[in-house]
Amino acid sequence: MTRGPRDLVEEVLAVVAATRPGEVLTYGEVAVEAGFPGAARAVGRALADHGGGVPWWRVVTATGRLVPGLEEEQATRLRAEGVPCDRGGVRRTAR
Repeated sequence: MTRGPRDLVEEVLAVVAATRPGEVLTYGEVAVEAGFPGAARAVGRALADHGGGVPWWRVVTATGRLVPGLEEEQATRLRAEGVPCDRGGVRRTAR
């Protein structure tokens, strides 16, 4: 059975919705947990297009970089959950 873009979006949203306050995932980790390893860019697109109802701010790049153009909002939301952020983003710890 072939899985398509709709499946990816649904799975990505489910993974992100299941994150807890203070938990930070990378786009790549979300892709793996959603069953689409290697689809980190597609995760970013899915969140940009459909992520308004899930805690999108808990997802960063592999280097901890925040969403371009939304850095201030994302950092504010992460700090409110106890995640330290600086101008470069967040410091990742092992999951």
